[in-house]
Amino acid sequence: MIISNIESAMRRSKNVMLGGILLCSSSAASFAYADGLPDFATLVENEGKAVVNIAVTSAVKPASLSNQFDLEQVPEQYRKFFEQQQDPRDRRGPRSGAGVGSGFIVSDDGYILTNAHVVNNAAGITVRLRDRTELHAELIGLDELTDVALIKVEADALPVVKIASSDDVAVGEWVLAIGSPFGFDQTATQGIVSAVSRNLPSANYVPFIQTDAAVNPGNSGGPLFNTDGEVIGINSQIYSSTGGYQGLAFAIPIDLAMNVAEQLKESGQTSRGWLGVGIQDVSPDLAESFGLDRVTGALVSSVSAGSPAEQAGILEGDIVLEFNGKTVNRSGELPSLVGAVRSGQSAMIKVFRDGENKDLNVTIGQRGNAAVAVAPANDTTLGMKLAELSNDEREKLDIGHGVAVVQVAPSSIAAGAGLVAGDIVMQLNGVKTETIDQLLSITQNLPVGKPIPVLVNRSGNAIFLTLKLSETME
Repeated sequence: MIISNIESAMRRSKNVMLGGILLCSSSAASFAYADGLPDFATLVENEGKAVVNIAVTSAVKPASLSNQFDLEQVPEQYRKFFEQQQDPRDRRGPRSGAGVGSGFIVSDDGYILTNAHVVNNAAGITVRLRDRTELHAELIGLDELTDVALIKVEADALPVVKIASSDDVAVGEWVLAIGSPFGFDQTATQGIVSAVSRNLPSANYVPFIQTDAAVNPGNSGGPLFNTDGEVIGINSQIYSSTGGYQGLAFAIPIDLAMNVAEQLKESGQTSRGWLGVGIQDVSPDLAESFGLDRVTGALVSSVSAGSPAEQAGILEGDIVLEFNGKTVNRSGELPSLVGAVRSGQSAMIKVFRDGENKDLNVTIGQRGNAAVAVAPANDTTLGMKLAELSNDEREKLDIGHGVAVVQVAPSSIAAGAGLVAGDIVMQLNGVKTETIDQLLSITQNLPVGKPIPVLVNRSGNAIFLTLKLSETME
């Protein structure tokens, strides 16, 4: 499989607990460097003992005419013909499929971390150790959203990996991946960390560690080590146009993975936190328009009614700078931070609002697009033709206020800001737009030559845009 996920471990420490189980009791070992390069040979010898190959069997329903048609609905005079065309082998029932992946042992009594996609829908799971011992494994639980799974074998005194904190991972540091690409056991590949907190469309809750270590199908679920021989992530996905390695591999941070594993160990399922906001990245223009002196944070574009965010006083236009003491540099970092907090727990959020930082306390909760119907346009401003929304239209769109954009003139200020027909203008320069007259009034006092934030609802999603007025306003 081209895509594989990897999760992160608890903090760097001598002892880490997983649901009451002691995970890693040995302290970090420092490996020798030769000519300025890490001693990967020693790392593989010492830590490879805890890396396993995972073979999965799954029931595969055979393709046959009886699968394609409901024979009971075929006229009787033709039914015999279709039955004769069916391969006799298909009547024996489901066949057995096979898959391979990787994993690593996190407790000496047999708990193993891997990817959810490696063991999902498995009819049987076999774990092979480095000494070729094969053990049957039981699936404890999996979380498809983060692609983390916890399995267990019945054994004692097994070798275990050491767990680092993925918070300490730095771009440019050496890393080593061990796994079973294409089924080749105990294959080691080295590289560096190319980026951290990388967000992918396929996994909004995972701030991936990007590396250039060679990772291929079969590496899924295997560990990514730092030069101290500690696991910093689970190798999970690759970006490839060919199905093979092209220098872009992604690992799930071990802190995140261990948080998920602990929940799977306790209950077999995960509880993921929910805040109830729509967010977007802060662009240079947006940062200037809100008075923020640097491009950072997650800009809140919408707040769900009755959500934990609304109850905590978070507003549209707030820029989240910190969550529970952790800096939020990009919007993609916030979902994983919120998701790691269990429902009912409190969290501290620092937001930037009206030129000042504000600390808010929020109680984390548990985890539709509609077409725009508008009346004929009556007014024009900034190159937009506008229309009022009826109460029925607002109810259909599930919005309490806003003015509809019916048409945008080419080369106008509105077009330059990215506004398009069908947008609903919700705010202009931080002021709610209830009516066209109110919007027109706001435009009379807009500053010239400075980015101005505009909050719009587009196909059910709230986003901020920025417009800038010249001396002549269209």
